[in-house]
Amino acid sequence: MDEMLDARARPAHPADENRAVLVIALAQLLGTSLWFSANAAMHDLQRDWHLSAGDIGWLTNAVQAGFIVGTLVSTFTGVADKLPASRVFAVCGLAGAALNALFALCSGGLASAVAFRFGVGVSLAGIYPLGMKLLVTWAPARAAQTLSLLVAMLTLGTASVHAIRAVFSGLGWQSVVLASSLLAIAGAAMVYWLGEGPHLRRGGAGGNLGGIGRVFGIGEFRASALGYFGHMWELYAFWTLTPFFVHHALSQGGRAPDASTVALGSFAVIAVGAVGCMAGGRLSQRIGSARTAFLALAVSGMLCALYPFASSLGTAAQLALLLVWGVSVIADSPQFSALSVRACPPQQIGGALTLQNSVGFLLSACAIFWSTSAYPHLNVWVALLLLPGPVLGLIAMSPLLAKRPRW
Repeated sequence: MDEMLDARARPAHPADENRAVLVIALAQLLGTSLWFSANAAMHDLQRDWHLSAGDIGWLTNAVQAGFIVGTLVSTFTGVADKLPASRVFAVCGLAGAALNALFALCSGGLASAVAFRFGVGVSLAGIYPLGMKLLVTWAPARAAQTLSLLVAMLTLGTASVHAIRAVFSGLGWQSVVLASSLLAIAGAAMVYWLGEGPHLRRGGAGGNLGGIGRVFGIGEFRASALGYFGHMWELYAFWTLTPFFVHHALSQGGRAPDASTVALGSFAVIAVGAVGCMAGGRLSQRIGSARTAFLALAVSGMLCALYPFASSLGTAAQLALLLVWGVSVIADSPQFSALSVRACPPQQIGGALTLQNSVGFLLSACAIFWSTSAYPHLNVWVALLLLPGPVLGLIAMSPLLAKRPRW
């Protein structure tokens, strides 16, 4: 039998289920702090290694490329559905922490840094998608809400290195990066100790790419995945550009802000997305995941179009718009994942989400490369390059709005 329900599965006590959800969410926060650790050191790296905005884009894209390769390997081999998710998460957390530490301690320039950051991205392929699968094995009936919490933690994890940089402004960039490695080790240990949920569904031996590919033939899954792809075109490019946007907003008085002030502003703009995730989870209980995702994607798309015109409004107005953008740009992500989980056969959830993530991050890498390369020429008008993602995503997911809300 290719797939079978784990014979040891037993319904979890509500208290155990809630505890597991919190443990996985916190571990996700700690593990994903690896993602943007290089961006938190952006100004130091630009100064020490004479990097341009495009070079910072290469550092970010190295992680995205590694993540894509890692997710494709996971999908082809069936790792996402064949091996215990908690063990894969733990091993990848430790590997990512080690490679991130090597980036801090052994990089001598852009080329070696890109290699180490690529390895971090491969490791993250075993953290983010597997964290989502773990949540489903513990609380499948509350996917929209628990995934909202998980993505909120991913958002805080992404922002955490900016917070470290802002609070400990006297630290060298290497120390900031090493701090994220320590956080990832703690997250790996937490998930290893927790183990699998009682609703685990194991697949058979070998890869399952053909079956996962057929999942894209399911209309609801396809509409959700295409909406997610549009969202991903915008999300990581926006997060990569956030320090540049914040620096531009704080420079309106003609005085260049210091690195810690930019880091604090960047943390606020990214971290506020956690509020958007949680609010979206609550809203989805009333109007459904599809409508919640549509609303968030529409708001962030509108800001892509309007933000360039705000540069004449002063620092306060620009920062306010960035905060609203930070809330909306990520609020739809858990809802897309919840919609995909709902449409996907249970035994293929891990692989399908991993493949969906892989395509989404490929698009995000293209958007990051395009936008960071264009930033020196377009300045804040680069936001218009992110607009096609939300527009096409809204069109693609529109069939889901006709469905009766199921979350």
